[in-house]
Amino acid sequence: MLLLTVVAPAALADWVSDERAMMGTSVSVHLWSDDAQAGQRALEEVFQEAARIDRLMSTYKDESEISKINREAAHGPVPTGDELFGLVQRSIDISVLTRGAFDITFDSVGQHYDFRARQRPDTATVEAERTHINYQLVKLDRAAGSIEFLEEGVRINLGGIAKGYVVERGIDILRHRGIEHAIVTAGGDSRLLGDRRGRPWMVGIRDPREDGEVAISVPLVDEAISTSGDYERYFEEDGVRYHHIIQPSTGKPASGIRSATVFGPDAVITDALSTSVFVMGVKRGLTLIGNLPDYESIVIDATGKVYYSAGLMPPGEGLAD
Repeated sequence: MLLLTVVAPAALADWVSDERAMMGTSVSVHLWSDDAQAGQRALEEVFQEAARIDRLMSTYKDESEISKINREAAHGPVPTGDELFGLVQRSIDISVLTRGAFDITFDSVGQHYDFRARQRPDTATVEAERTHINYQLVKLDRAAGSIEFLEEGVRINLGGIAKGYVVERGIDILRHRGIEHAIVTAGGDSRLLGDRRGRPWMVGIRDPREDGEVAISVPLVDEAISTSGDYERYFEEDGVRYHHIIQPSTGKPASGIRSATVFGPDAVITDALSTSVFVMGVKRGLTLIGNLPDYESIVIDATGKVYYSAGLMPPGEGLAD
């Protein structure tokens, strides 16, 4: 009897890509794999991780851990998992670093916006709710692993840091699977793994006023890049642009900048810092970045003028007035 052994041909090396609507934005994965089938499995694992984090941290899901905290933490400490506790702790640390420019309690006002319906809170609501925007009202007990709010009306939202966390986790997964060249993107946040097979990744910073156009392209290798802009979720009314980046001190959308981009080794940090720079404005924001040696920034102000942090500026050019 003749036994015929059929050996399936090896899957060819190739780029593997996909993009899906998730987390209120678009999440995409683009990677090179010596085995395209293995690359597809790695890609799926990244999307599964993004969905898991969304179930944990989305304020739009009643069953999420963060929604439970928002419902109960004003009435006493709420035990929470290490992962969410750790990200809230990192958020508070960045609030301290930025002197409150980054503040996850912005949602005390932010919850009253509905950008799809073009709805915004009236002046009385903003004035009442902005008193609850204060990261110092969030009490963390590391020993107990619990989170407590020190007054009624406080809400937290990790929208300014969670997408950076998602792309950082995605790259961790790919790295552990042996992938050496990849980019994971969630909204305005991207994390690059290695280079583009011998060439740098060319990452475009969107033109804040020309949809689909790129204002600046930046070559990057093994880096994170995050952009916060007033074009992501917004509507205009009587010539005023209402967008989702809240100035903690006023409870109103921050003004003076169209977009702020931050580069660095950690997407969690670049995500939070891009929001911070947007809120702080050109001079204060770039001064902050200048004190962080591993991070750089490009800012486009309300007139369309482009500013660079010290590490990116040509010799002889100074900081914004």
